Amino acid sequence: MKHLEISQVSMEFETPAGPFVALENVDLTIAEGEFVSLIGHSGCGKSTVLNIVAGLHQATRGGVILDGKEVNEPGPDRAVVFQNHSLLPWLTAYENVELAVKQVFRGSKSNAEMRDWIKHNLELVHMEHAMDKRPSEISGGMKQRVGIARALAMEPKVLLMDEPFGALDALTRAHMQDSLIEIQARLNNTVIMITHDVDEAVLLSDRIVMMTNGPAATVGEILPIDLPRPRNRVKLAGDAQYNEYRAEVLKFLYERQRKIESVPTASEDKGTKDKQDDKEGIAA
Repeated sequence: MKHLEISQVSMEFETPAGPFVALENVDLTIAEGEFVSLIGHSGCGKSTVLNIVAGLHQATRGGVILDGKEVNEPGPDRAVVFQNHSLLPWLTAYENVELAVKQVFRGSKSNAEMRDWIKHNLELVHMEHAMDKRPSEISGGMKQRVGIARALAMEPKVLLMDEPFGALDALTRAHMQDSLIEIQARLNNTVIMITHDVDEAVLLSDRIVMMTNGPAATVGEILPIDLPRPRNRVKLAGDAQYNEYRAEVLKFLYERQRKIESVPTASEDKGTKDKQDDKEGIAA
């Protein structure tokens, strides 16, 4: 049985200027344990695809099937990690993870089992030393680690990540990528991640799904990444196959799907421009 099917998904949003078609006929099948990255220019509907899989949006046409069941609302079988860690500032790292664990496992795990499970997931992301600290007392990268621990603690079938490292500095981002490689190797999670970073996509993914420009964005090309695991970023930097994959994604983004940025003239109607900005924001 197929694990996750995104079938003929189209999405329209109502705007003041009329219907805006964000996605059109998006088809994608993802195997259990696969790491898939979605990449494309701003406005190509990557986040819309992720939100539909998460159950946060209902597709206008088509749908999502997870292990034979239709996805039509959020659920603990799909955990989302956003660019913003979304931790509650008055709770410690432990307590932030505890919220998710109690929501999912109250009644099926004892209090002692839940305590052990929370600590286990904080250890997975190397945050056991800071479990009693509040978000204001830890760095941005550490906050994101706690957010990932909270998501993993729900034991989701699918981990959805929307540019999870986009707000981090380059060195912290690299450490987080390495941690994610380590975690997925241990847990064999199914992961769908949105990224704008070509190197990140090639380093982490089993396949890279390249989206066409919006409106009416869809799957343009799918690039399988046949690099052995575990992956080492230093060794891969000089690897010919790695650099060939990287070049393929760059060609798609900057040649076959080059984003044409219009230069506004002095006479451009501001209201029209504002409406277009709204559409770009909807489809990102």
